[in-house]
Formats: sequence, C-alpha cells, structure tokens
Amino acid sequence: MPMNNPFHTPAFSMAALTAAINILPNRYGRMEALNIFPARPVRLRQIIVEEQNGVLNLLPALPPGSPGTVGRRGKRAMRSFVIPHIPHDDVVLPEEVQGVRAFGTESEAETVAGVMARHLETMRNKHSITLEHLRMGALKGVILDADGSTIYDLYDEFDIGAKTVNFELTNAGTNVKAKCTEVLGHVEENLKGEFMTGIHCLCSPEFFEKLTGHAKVEKAFENWQQGIVLINDMRSGFTYGGITFEEYRGQATDANGTSRRFIAAGEAHCFPLGTVDTFGTYFAPADFNETANTLGQPVYAKQEPRKFDRGTDLHTQSNPLPMCHRPGVLVKLTMS
Repeated sequence: MPMNNPFHTPAFSMAALTAAINILPNRYGRMEALNIFPARPVRLRQIIVEEQNGVLNLLPALPPGSPGTVGRRGKRAMRSFVIPHIPHDDVVLPEEVQGVRAFGTESEAETVAGVMARHLETMRNKHSITLEHLRMGALKGVILDADGSTIYDLYDEFDIGAKTVNFELTNAGTNVKAKCTEVLGHVEENLKGEFMTGIHCLCSPEFFEKLTGHAKVEKAFENWQQGIVLINDMRSGFTYGGITFEEYRGQATDANGTSRRFIAAGEAHCFPLGTVDTFGTYFAPADFNETANTLGQPVYAKQEPRKFDRGTDLHTQSNPLPMCHRPGVLVKLTMS
C-alpha cells in the first residue's frame, strides 16, 4: 500500500508556509536593525514614483478673515520601476522524513514539521542576505544584482549627480571635522522638506581604521572608547563631527562562488536617519494564482510533490525593491 504524502495537509499550504517563513527571524542584516527601509507592500509588480520639484515656502501670518495663500505647483515627473523577482528552490527528500531520528535524541522520529522548518530557515537566510545586498545598493544610489550588474542607478533615474567627499585620510593635516561639515551641509540641503534625526555612515574596515587613526581624530576616538563603556551602547558607532561612523563588513557569495563586499575597500557611505518617506522597501505579490492583486509579502513559500512522489519540491520567492526617493541625500566618502 503506497504511503500518503505527509505534506498533503493544510499545515503545509501556501498561506501557512508563507506565514511560517515570514515569522522566522532575519538573522542577517544591519539594514533591518537600523530600520531605515520600512516595508511598503504593493499589489502590482511595477511601481510609479512621482517626483514634484515644488518650492517650499514659508506661510506668512495674516490678519483674521484674510484669504489664505495659494499653493504653488511645481514640475512633476513620473518614473516607473519594475520590482525584481527573486525565486529560490529546494527539495525535501523522502529519507529526510522517514525513519530518521531527530538530531540529539536516541529514538524520537524526525518530524515532518521539523524538516520543513530547517529548510525554510536556510532559504529565509538566503533571501535575507539578498535583501541586505539590495538595500545596501539603494544606500549607495546604485541597486545591484547578485552578480554585480546594475538593476537601477538612482542617480540616472532621478537625473542628479552623485556626491563624493574625499576625506584625504592619508594626509595627517586634513581637517576631518571640516569634511564632516561638508557632508552635513550637503545632506541638509538635499532633504527638501524631509526630516532627519542624524547622519549615519557605514564604513569599510579600511576607511574606519584610517579615520580612527587619523591625527585629528585619534584623540577623540580614544576618549570615546573610554567613555562608551560607561554611558552608551558600544554597538552604536563612533560619532565625530556630527556623523556616526560604523564599521560594516557585509559580504556574500553569489551562485558562482564569487564573494563580494557590500562596501568597497577604502569607501564609506553616509545617509540620514529618522526620515519619513525617503527610504522604503516595496514588496510585490508572488506570481501565484492565489496571490494575484494581493498586497506583497516579504517572502513566499510553497511546496508540491515531485514526479512519482520522489520527494517534495519547496519553492520560495521574494519580490523586493528597496528605494531611496531622494538620492541627493546620499554621500559617498573616499579616503585618499
């Protein structure tokens, strides 16, 4: 008598698996921890960003009964973006769920749910680091695919120039504080009515080492190290000249085995924190019949039996597009 497929239960439906994979913790991602790319679910795979180059005017005080000032209309520009589709497949083989004792036990049989959870966790982590890579690209103004090719160059899309500040850290006489002031001024000018609570900078290890060892910064860094243990969270980064600098070592390996760092050696990238609508991650729905015209989820999961019931195919996909609506607030730093 043939054995029934244990996955043919409501517990392994598309909705249940999708809920399960989205509950799993995101184990990788400074972007997630900083929470600068809030989720913005959409119903379609294409989004339109409307840019309005309006002028922000101060509203004058008028006597009671006076007519209100009339708002001025600025030029509008519409830009369309297609949300990337990122599928990932795996398989649960029969020997994984039959006659295999649970890890760390003598006799307890491996549960089907446990096997599925392990697969989902591995797949979730791959989607998480992929999203981290995309978000880091959005913070640099150029969203890159896994192979390093460009998905969207936000500077080209919004027709603005990229801002780079050379901190000249190889020169002991460089006024680093003045360089920080230049970055602060540029970001503040390009907020265009947006708010921020501060400026954060993710640095390559090389940049962070040169910065903290610079003659004009070294003493401040030593004082910070002495006081940070007593008054602050040591993970929060080193603040100097109004910018919080943090070493960032994010990297990942693509399908061909090529390892890529998310921030190039000797570079750093500044961006504002506490903004209202400058950053966001658009999530589109999966290409399933049951998800058409529904709001997108961060990750989807689905399973179906293999031919002749020789295992169960597990399919996951994410459809994310991290976006910076004001690329002018992004500043790249170099050190030589």
